[in-house]
Amino acid sequence: MNLIILDRDGVINFDSDQFIKTPDEWKPIPGSLEAIARLTREGWRVVVATNQSGLARGLFEMATLNAIHTKMHKAVGQAGGRIEAVFYCPHSAEMDCGCRKPKPGLLDEIAVRYGRDLRDVPAVGDSLRDLLAAASVGARPLLVKTGKGEKTLAAGGLPENTPVFADLSEAVEFLLKA
Repeated sequence: MNLIILDRDGVINFDSDQFIKTPDEWKPIPGSLEAIARLTREGWRVVVATNQSGLARGLFEMATLNAIHTKMHKAVGQAGGRIEAVFYCPHSAEMDCGCRKPKPGLLDEIAVRYGRDLRDVPAVGDSLRDLLAAASVGARPLLVKTGKGEKTLAAGGLPENTPVFADLSEAVEFLLKA
């Protein structure tokens, strides 16, 4: 079973420093839905792991997060793809939980749900915290330059041998050729 873990904001959809607080604010990055559809057609299982501290900050309610994810699932489905599950951390950084990336809790949850070791499972992110979470469980971090990716690359400190791609489409192209 080929499994891939994607961050949401900045990888699948445009990110915002003000948070994605409504379904209307969720806008896919060009090519991302088609990239997920390609993975689906090739038999990959696609899951999302995302920090959503806007919940703890009171910026949106659970019903709104569900509506955002419903919009994402529909958009991916219309492109011919499928996201099997969305794993999210609802906590703020100050809460010091175990599930907020860069800690491994969300990825540990994915490993349990899918009954497998995440060693070498590709994990695509745009921030250092995504990459560090992946590396901490032996997954294979991939950086995209969309979202916060350019800033992440410029800041350095990436896990060793992290490949860098323009966007999710380019990362998927690379994975499907491997």
